[in-house]
Amino acid sequence: MRGWLCRRKWKTIVQDYICSPHAESMRKRNQIVFTMVEAESEYVHQLYILVNGFLRPLRMAASSKKPPISHDDVSSIFLNSETIMFLHEIFHQGLKARLANWPTLVLADLFDILLPMLNIYQEFVRNHQYSLQVLANCKQNRDFDKLLKQYEGNPACEGRMLETFLTYPMFQIPRYIITLHELLAHTPHEHVERKSLEFAKSKLEELSRVMHDEVSDTENIRKNLAIERMIVEGCDILLDTSQTFIRQGSLIQVPSVERGKLSKVRLGSLSLKKEGERQCFLFTKHFLICTRSSGGKLHLLKTGGVLSLIQCTLIEEPDTSDDDTKGPGHMFGHLDFKIVVEPPDAAPFTVVLLAPSRQEKAAWMSDISQCVDNIRCNGLMTIVFEENSKVTVPHMIKSDARLHKDDTDICFSKTLNSCKVPQIRYASVERLLERLTDLRFLSIDFLNTFLHTYRIFTTAAVVLGKLSDIYKRPFTSIPVRSLELFFATSQNNREHLVDGKSPRLCRKFSSPPPLAVSRTSSPVRARKLSLTSSLNSRIGALDLTTSSSSSSPTTVHSPAASPPPHTAVPESAPADRAGDSTDMSPCRSPSTTPRHLRYRQPGGQVADSTHCAVSPASAFAIATAAAGHGSPPGFNNERTCDKEFIIRRTATNRVLNVLRHWVSKHAQDFELNNELKMNVLNLLEEVLRDPDLLPQERKATANILRALSQDDQDDIHLKLEDIIQMTDCPKAECFETLSAMELAEQITLLDHIVFRSIPYEEFLGQGWMKLDKNERTPYIMKTSQHFNEMSNLVASQIMNYADISSRANAIEKWVAVADICRCLHNYNGVLEITSALNRSAIYRLKKTWTKVSKQTKALMDKLQKTVSSEGRFKNLRETLKNCNPPAVPYLGMYLTDLAFIEEGTPNFTEEGLVNFSKMRMISHIIREIRQFQQTAYRIDQQPKVIQYLLDKALVIDEDTLYELSLKIEPRLPA
Repeated sequence: MRGWLCRRKWKTIVQDYICSPHAESMRKRNQIVFTMVEAESEYVHQLYILVNGFLRPLRMAASSKKPPISHDDVSSIFLNSETIMFLHEIFHQGLKARLANWPTLVLADLFDILLPMLNIYQEFVRNHQYSLQVLANCKQNRDFDKLLKQYEGNPACEGRMLETFLTYPMFQIPRYIITLHELLAHTPHEHVERKSLEFAKSKLEELSRVMHDEVSDTENIRKNLAIERMIVEGCDILLDTSQTFIRQGSLIQVPSVERGKLSKVRLGSLSLKKEGERQCFLFTKHFLICTRSSGGKLHLLKTGGVLSLIQCTLIEEPDTSDDDTKGPGHMFGHLDFKIVVEPPDAAPFTVVLLAPSRQEKAAWMSDISQCVDNIRCNGLMTIVFEENSKVTVPHMIKSDARLHKDDTDICFSKTLNSCKVPQIRYASVERLLERLTDLRFLSIDFLNTFLHTYRIFTTAAVVLGKLSDIYKRPFTSIPVRSLELFFATSQNNREHLVDGKSPRLCRKFSSPPPLAVSRTSSPVRARKLSLTSSLNSRIGALDLTTSSSSSSPTTVHSPAASPPPHTAVPESAPADRAGDSTDMSPCRSPSTTPRHLRYRQPGGQVADSTHCAVSPASAFAIATAAAGHGSPPGFNNERTCDKEFIIRRTATNRVLNVLRHWVSKHAQDFELNNELKMNVLNLLEEVLRDPDLLPQERKATANILRALSQDDQDDIHLKLEDIIQMTDCPKAECFETLSAMELAEQITLLDHIVFRSIPYEEFLGQGWMKLDKNERTPYIMKTSQHFNEMSNLVASQIMNYADISSRANAIEKWVAVADICRCLHNYNGVLEITSALNRSAIYRLKKTWTKVSKQTKALMDKLQKTVSSEGRFKNLRETLKNCNPPAVPYLGMYLTDLAFIEEGTPNFTEEGLVNFSKMRMISHIIREIRQFQQTAYRIDQQPKVIQYLLDKALVIDEDTLYELSLKIEPRLPA
């Protein structure tokens, strides 16, 4: 009797402890450790492939008679990765030894062993960028590239590239931090190893901050190498580490263009959609047009596959002809735009592309135009320094310390942006706004990152206030140092010469190439930059025009004034053919940077003795000169008038450029903030009232106003609430009468509508993990809710059948639906169905699963492998990379990435500076999400099917499902 009472008492004590918060915390803690061991095992396996699949074979290849790579390059690429592998093999063995002592898991001493060896990681981190640059250079050797593809074809690599394996160590330390953070959350304060875990976390965070910066800096190189590897023919321009990836997406290319007129084809033609679909990639210097094979590989078009932006003219509005009153714009619903390409050694041709929506067209136009503007800016800066100060563009950056030298309010990276200026790593809000409005240049990668993430460190009102201030008071925004650089006299320029050599002779240029300047006439077709300024009324024009006279040079006319001393007067050479004038404006980019300019001496005569012209270099120098109420050296009052006018025009163009990007690519900012929208409208209306406004600026302002004022959306931009109202049918279809194709299509349509509705600002700040997540991120929570409801519907529908055969048939049908979702690139739908089939209530039904065919089980295993979370969703990432939009990715994958970044580094440094490297990483993820959001499916709604899918009356809660499962197949006795 006493023994029975003791056993009963102990049983009560154990049951009470099992239900206690402490036991629950320990269970969660143990689960974290088990997950950590699995992740460490996977990481060691990745390092093993890196060392044994790449490093050691390449060492042997470097020792061959005809080595495709040198030993120094092998060491530079792989660094100390072999030592890192040995370190983690020891760490992994220690973790497995701790599992032998389960359930008592003591880990602090393992981290104590790991911490002193972090200097190994620091060496790897410091050289990571150089490693990828060496790899990119080595790939230009065809023998090495062929050998590397052979190694990457090893089944153990699972389709991953070498640079992917080289990046894995960069993510490992932040992963430890997240694990330690979770461990500490479930470790009592009085626990014996809590202090040791906190110490390890603090040390790892210090290294993690450096790692995040390096990962951010090398993101561009890794992206370029990944795209280059996807192109079957290869693409050498992507091996240029100065190329910056901007955007990608699917566009339709009109198949035939003759003499600038579109062929009579219809947008709705299935053959046009299928044959004309192109995967397009925009970089800062080039535009790639590819087709995609069934296997996911890319093929460059044989003609017009690689477009150099320096040779391109972007035309937004198609021309209308007399014999076609409707015009191509009406034919294609104003979704088309032209890229006119004028290669120097071939005949000009035109590429006509159709965007899937007006919003997508506006985004492409905005990005391409800004890339072309960047090239123009770089080219004009080269001319400016050749003519005015005889210093190189790199010397200009070095001379202006605010562009490259660390200070108390800014810290720079080693990586250069698209304008050849060092990227910002940390900076105050004031310095970021200063960079946004620096009239000398505007990097598109900086602009995209800023507009994606500005909500983290400032407000829309502050940004708009800065733009308004630049427009109204442009002279206060220009750095003073640039005055000395741009207006240095020729006498002072001699100070820049070293050993009697001109900097011009020893300069090393990056793309775009330096613009050829000839003092003799050239038969080559010329472009002309003209500056017309009325000195009486102080009204003029700054534009880039195409020389259109085939018999005689055109001349720019302006009121009489003698050219200032030391100023050359450009005159366009006779053109080979006639061309249309192209304005330099935010809406329409100039066709090419001037290649050849013929100069006359300052005293030379022009066509009309009462007119003069200012050289393009002088014009640009004036436009970008430093502020100051006094006149710069060598300028009289008339030149000061020119300077003021051009700076105002440059400031206006900058404001319109930023607003165009903001409105076209971030329309949700204005839809959700009516006050911001009204303030922008007021600013644009004020711009229109400017009497000095140029025609192209007036047109650009009107276009932004039109885009901001129109409330009508494309038909494809439907909301879930609208569809629910449209599906108010008297009777819904049942599961048996619906085909797998109908279910898959409507699931895909719903999933994409819900996914597309998420505004990008909800991805900032991990709002979905906060207590007030429903208020901070309502659309992300709605997406999560929709995922769970669809998964519950699948499980409920299976459990509604009483007999085994019907349940097995239902499982087979849902697996078929999941496979069709995969074919439609709806991987969120695949995961909705596979997660439902893996629920304990269904997975335990062994008798039911025995009735399911082997083919269905094999197909389900294939689908599960595709969407598996193993290796940070490595299979799903690879699949998404090889598919064309439209697609619906699994949102949880991106939320995990964002949480990974947020946990690893803070938004602000200890000095209060914005961590802009982190902003850049967040922007890369948001950009990928928005790529899939902006391309919609062309699937017709079927109200009866949608009503079935959204019928909550069919859904059974989790507890009831499990009880029903036990009733259908009771537990077997032990």
